[in-house]
Amino acid sequence: MHKTASQDPRARAKRGCRAAGPSQETAKTGTPWIRRLALAASLVPLLVPAGSCLNFEGYEQTPELTTEVDDWRDEVIYQILVDRFANGDKGNDYRVQLGAPARYHGGDWQGIEDKLPYLQELGVTTLWISPVIKNVETDADVDGYHGYWAQDFTELNPHFGDLVALRRLVDAAHERDMLVIIDIVANHVGQLFYYDINLNGHADEQLQGNGIDSPVTYINEYDPDFDARGIQSFTSLGEAGPAPIIFGNDPATNHMPPNPAVFRNPAVYNRKGRTLDFEVEDQLLHGDFPGGLKDVDTTRCDVKEAFVDVYARIIEQTNADGFRIDTIKHVEHEFWRYFSQRVRQRLALQGKTNFFMFGEAFDGRDDLVGSFTQQLPPGEAELDCAGGGPALTSDQLDSAFYFPQYFQAVRDVLQQAQSTDRIQALWEQRPTTWGTEPASGGVGIAPADIPVNFLDNHDVPRFLYNVRELDIAVQRKLLHNALVFLYTAPGVPCLYYGTEQEFRGGNDPANREDLWDSGFDQTGATFQWIARLAKVRKAYASLRRGELAVTWSSARTGDEEDAGIFAFERNGGTNKNGYSLVVINSNQVHASHTAFEGAAMTVLAPAGATLEDVLSGDTWTVADDGTLDVTVEAMSAVILVPAGDVVSLN
Repeated sequence: MHKTASQDPRARAKRGCRAAGPSQETAKTGTPWIRRLALAASLVPLLVPAGSCLNFEGYEQTPELTTEVDDWRDEVIYQILVDRFANGDKGNDYRVQLGAPARYHGGDWQGIEDKLPYLQELGVTTLWISPVIKNVETDADVDGYHGYWAQDFTELNPHFGDLVALRRLVDAAHERDMLVIIDIVANHVGQLFYYDINLNGHADEQLQGNGIDSPVTYINEYDPDFDARGIQSFTSLGEAGPAPIIFGNDPATNHMPPNPAVFRNPAVYNRKGRTLDFEVEDQLLHGDFPGGLKDVDTTRCDVKEAFVDVYARIIEQTNADGFRIDTIKHVEHEFWRYFSQRVRQRLALQGKTNFFMFGEAFDGRDDLVGSFTQQLPPGEAELDCAGGGPALTSDQLDSAFYFPQYFQAVRDVLQQAQSTDRIQALWEQRPTTWGTEPASGGVGIAPADIPVNFLDNHDVPRFLYNVRELDIAVQRKLLHNALVFLYTAPGVPCLYYGTEQEFRGGNDPANREDLWDSGFDQTGATFQWIARLAKVRKAYASLRRGELAVTWSSARTGDEEDAGIFAFERNGGTNKNGYSLVVINSNQVHASHTAFEGAAMTVLAPAGATLEDVLSGDTWTVADDGTLDVTVEAMSAVILVPAGDVVSLN
């Protein structure tokens, strides 16, 4: 389905030793600005030692970059927290503490490679793996197992394996017609320095004030409260100007100065302290992330260039297929214009196109989330960073993690049985809140047509946790119904690892369970249901690419005949490939149908057409007036296609 080119890594001829990184041939064919990026060895040390003649199992050469995907809407993404998925290499098990949810547990890239058959059986086509770069080891008795505490952008996280293991995972996935997305962060680094507020040369916790003449104030020099002026130093005589920052030097916990060298410059950090109110723009964009994660000044040209280089280099050395990008709302739009365009351009010159970049903005406001996919013209300041390359355009990211849908559809409707018209209202916003034109050199699909949909993830409680007060059978019915929505709604479904095993952990880190505790069972009801939905989605292209029309939603949530009904058509699409009609009943008490007070649902299917539910085999016939009255049991759904189009899923 995907491949335009591929190779068997173990059959690759060894053509001598050389440093990893863009080849001389690639560099020579690039334009000067690309050549500067591709040869920035002075900026970024190579992940494989220069001139090394060690046996890298045929991986001495950097991979040929290939395009492995046709249309990203055809994919099913599976989010993997690497440390918690599968332990395939005991040789990298250090600092492992299985009984503590906030410590390393031992999962690695080899473990994922070993379990690719399990994922294929589930119907997964794309792996989204947590960040791969070296992190702060541990901080305040919590480990950087999740990957979001960057310390060294030029090295891989040794807990997960080496470059050979990561490349072998990508190659093994490609051989199975699967893709790999790598999680990245450009907003912050880990807790790598403290603010020397009292100018004594070491990190302190202080209490200021006596509570009578002055307020009592607690100050932690690793994580002081936000100050719009920048964190200030002071002594007993008063303020003494901006507080200097001091990088850590503790190899045991990897609180060390960052790499590459540009990130050791104090000026590349905003240095305003801990965000207290994310609704204040200055704090949202310039404050340290709570917990001491130091905010980077992403308006600087050297920072923009460095992030393009370190992250493009990972793709050049692995041939992975996309980025999931963390905390995008905490970074200026100008950065995403520069970053997305320069990454696309650099990789395309080497053969990697259709490279998918979607961002995470943990926010229910659709206009905010969608703004990172819209066409927003660059300003004069950011044009100064173009560096002689192609002029920056209005393009940003290809898509975004659909948090507004998580709140308004998954939580409000599919878990809490609120009115289904809120889903219709949300979907009707998207053509104005999200980008409606594909980014130049991007994935060729308008962002509004390719949101990344999910039921839960590593930052929110698992779906089953939020319905834990209900009977187990009801919990499963609600989950299965929500999964129908996930696999048929416009966009790309993203399944959080462990959903197939009915994991039910609460907030972080309880929602980051070890998958191996499940025994990777493939016989459970939810595993089988997900695998079946993946087959349905693959069999009927309209469910992947079809144009959308909502045919029924309801403001009613009680005993009314249509309470809980939400129905939508997917028709034709890119390849004019069929018709499907999805009807979901989110009511938790009674069956409902697609009619109210004598008015039934109108559909595009022609009068007299017989539609068959591909889940149950039941059929309905479109009436002479073009209406269709479909009854659906509580917490259930049907996926209707023309009876003549039904195919076997075996």
